[in-house]
Amino acid sequence: MGRRLSPGACRQLSLRLRLLASAAGIVAVSLLLAGALTWVFVRDLEFQSAQAQLSRNVITVTAQVRHEECFNPLPRIARPATCPRPGLDTPSDFVDRLTGLVVPTLSGNRLLLLRSDHSVVFDSQDSLLGRQVSVGAGAPGRYSLDGHPYFTAAQQIPPGQDPLHASFVVLAQPQTFAASAAAGELASRLLEAGGAALVVAMLLTLLISQSMTGPLTQLGAAAEDIAAGNYSRRVSIKGPGEIGMVGAAFNRMGEAVERARKAQRDFLANVSHELKTPLTSLIGFSQALVDGSLLSDVERTRAATIVHEESERVLRMAQELLDLARVEAGSISMHITAVDLGGHLQQELEIVRPRAGSRRLSFNLSVPDDIPPVAADPERLHQILDNLLDNAVKYAPAGSTVNVAARLSGGAVETIVSNSAGQHRPDPDRMFDRFYRADPSRSAAAGGVGLGLSISRELAAAMKGRLWADFDDSGNLRMHLMLPASRDVKVEPDSGAAAVA
Repeated sequence: MGRRLSPGACRQLSLRLRLLASAAGIVAVSLLLAGALTWVFVRDLEFQSAQAQLSRNVITVTAQVRHEECFNPLPRIARPATCPRPGLDTPSDFVDRLTGLVVPTLSGNRLLLLRSDHSVVFDSQDSLLGRQVSVGAGAPGRYSLDGHPYFTAAQQIPPGQDPLHASFVVLAQPQTFAASAAAGELASRLLEAGGAALVVAMLLTLLISQSMTGPLTQLGAAAEDIAAGNYSRRVSIKGPGEIGMVGAAFNRMGEAVERARKAQRDFLANVSHELKTPLTSLIGFSQALVDGSLLSDVERTRAATIVHEESERVLRMAQELLDLARVEAGSISMHITAVDLGGHLQQELEIVRPRAGSRRLSFNLSVPDDIPPVAADPERLHQILDNLLDNAVKYAPAGSTVNVAARLSGGAVETIVSNSAGQHRPDPDRMFDRFYRADPSRSAAAGGVGLGLSISRELAAAMKGRLWADFDDSGNLRMHLMLPASRDVKVEPDSGAAAVA
């Protein structure tokens, strides 16, 4: 039993057969058009050659006709041996001499003798006797005789020197002779050229199909693998051409899909991990409250407090996840207006000051008086600044200073929140990843769930701004928020926003 072809091999074979059929059709049409054009050119050349040859032959035939004329006024020129005695030459004798001696040498051409009025007095085919044919001496041409096209050439002779009193010798050749000669000469060459072109075309098609169907089959198999969940599948298609570009684009797509899939798995794992701790606390302490295992009021109060705090934590996490999903989906509403950045920063510092006091942190705010307002959503800007300052309060070393400054950078306003990094230096490139913590040992209850900065970056991008982090020369962590300046609305800066210590 023969081995069955796989679906991929069947598709590849089918594609190659279609390419071969298409190539054969293209070659056939090309050969047909080329043959038709070549036939027209060759036929015209053959017609021109036939007319030129006929012009030369008519001179020879005219000499033969003159030789058979028995009248010759010059005594030193010999008369033809077939001529009768002088005065006895008749038209029938002259026609017999032409028919027996001249016509056999015409090689299929037609001989006509015309009088001065263009009436036919001799026709080698006897069908035009007595009829008038408007063919005169001069350049060769084409004429229809008996309804058939002929090439004609005429030569004038002195009249009255033969019994028929002819004035013109006309030599005619059927046009079909030249066409048949052209076709016979061209057919073999066209067949040879067509066969060679067909073989070359088939070989080129095989090479092209091999170079195309192989990569396409590999791309199709790789796409099916990725669809089946094998996100690490790549193709080995390289080269400067279009196929190489498609292969490189496919590999980039596969890498992006693999990263997105990994990010999705990590996100689900992190969400599950972050929810597990508060839910475990909720279940444990609520069960203790229900079964009465907590005997004192102090224990019950402490359990109820933990249940309340963990519930708020779960609710806060759910709200942050919802905000992040809305921002990434582009469904969050934005009300962009001109916002006084100095007044906004001073207000945010007053909000976080109680939290900073417990860690003996001080703030230094520096905003120039001529700083323009920013184009932002006030509520979303509050959310971003709150996350940046809250991050500084949580992770700055106790007793240090948090510097907040604003400056004009081109057509945008840049806000910088700077603080000492402490013992656990965060990675600036990963700080905005979901659930990222510079200190893995820090509890979620104390350090948040790690979604605030990720949400802030998406909100900044939604307001046509940018949020990033880096370290200065002193090793301090700097959070940069760049927002477009708004000059449409004049907003007076707060007089107390120049410096706060």
